[in-house]
Amino acid sequence: MSDYMFMLDSHLNSGQNKALSKVANAAEEAGLNVFLTGGAMRDMMGGLPIRDLDFTVEGGTVKFAKSIAQNANAEVLSIDDARKSVELRFPENITVSISPAHQERYPRPGAKPQVQPSTIHEDLRCRDFTVNAIALSLGKGSRGLLLDPTNGLGDLRNKELRAVGSHTLFDDPARIFRLIRLKIRLSFAVDERTQLQYQNALEADIPSKISQEALHRELMQIAQEPLAGEILQALDEEKLLGVISPALTGSKLNLVGFQKLQRLQLALGPESALAREARRLFFYLLFEKLTPRERSQVAKSLGLDKATLDAIGKLEARAAKVEKELAAFKFSRPSSLYWLLSKVPGELVLFLLMRSKQRLVLDRLKNYYQKYLPVAHEVSETDILEQGIELGTPKFAKVRTELITARLDARPKKIAVEEPPPPAPVGPGRRSQSILNR
Repeated sequence: MSDYMFMLDSHLNSGQNKALSKVANAAEEAGLNVFLTGGAMRDMMGGLPIRDLDFTVEGGTVKFAKSIAQNANAEVLSIDDARKSVELRFPENITVSISPAHQERYPRPGAKPQVQPSTIHEDLRCRDFTVNAIALSLGKGSRGLLLDPTNGLGDLRNKELRAVGSHTLFDDPARIFRLIRLKIRLSFAVDERTQLQYQNALEADIPSKISQEALHRELMQIAQEPLAGEILQALDEEKLLGVISPALTGSKLNLVGFQKLQRLQLALGPESALAREARRLFFYLLFEKLTPRERSQVAKSLGLDKATLDAIGKLEARAAKVEKELAAFKFSRPSSLYWLLSKVPGELVLFLLMRSKQRLVLDRLKNYYQKYLPVAHEVSETDILEQGIELGTPKFAKVRTELITARLDARPKKIAVEEPPPPAPVGPGRRSQSILNR
């Protein structure tokens, strides 16, 4: 095993490890070269937890990805018809993207790209930022080989964001939002040439050319960030939120609400599954201070569909229903509370942790995520497979339930949990100078 493969293995959780093995094995059977790329490599080489797995394949991907979904009990979430990339969700809520190695050429800023198949080296040289242009081969013959044609590793060491090309931000204007998101998330500086390109793009009004689809995609990425409030504040200071709607500025930007969510997510652990189930809650907070007309304008700019808007609108009522049930719930064993809350969507748990004023409800929610969830996660698939029970069968699910229940009820009821101190507040005035000039 190469040093890089050992490093990768140490950064993956069990669910990610299984998903990576399934993709790599499927590529070997199909005779395709597959590489781990993008954010997964950036986070691994930067010493950060890996969130999602991004794979690049030299060859066709749609049929390949669909066959993986069918054989690995994964769900196809979306297919990009232009780039032929596929997003999958594996068990344990592991998100995976599979894309073909390709080059993109833009006839004008913000236009749909002309996509052509390419080698992995050409693909990496056409990406957005050098820290996202690193790849690790997972193929049998070259497993563990690192590819870094733009010196992304050097920029990671220097904690610097550098655009791959001189027209990176002009070709795809959504990368302007991405630049600021990555700067806040990674606490990196922006290199001099990239900063100049950014300033030129603003002077040329390039942000106004961001497509609705790209804007939606970037906001969905921000919604998953524990520092979402800081990112929105930075975008506001750079006068970029006006691209979405003039209403999302100043006092209409719900920084207090995002500050509370940020503290909660960091207390949970930035990479915890529960902390990341905040997309609808993110948009709820984004809309909270807006008038109905302003909400409609923002929704139109982002291309939010009716089902999503309805879900956001019903979030508060759904949380109130859970709060009432939780306050009245009678239980004598930890497993009873665990199985009740395990069926509640994470966004509702987060909402109640932010807004509930009932001490009993808050205590029960904290017990759930601080005590019972970690204990339940101690029951692994291996524990059940060792009993000769096949994965995915009703018996497997039954035995898993029994093991979790037994382990929860065997633990002492009182466990001291030390909560981390809250982070520095997010609020007006924290970033008085341009986010790219510091």
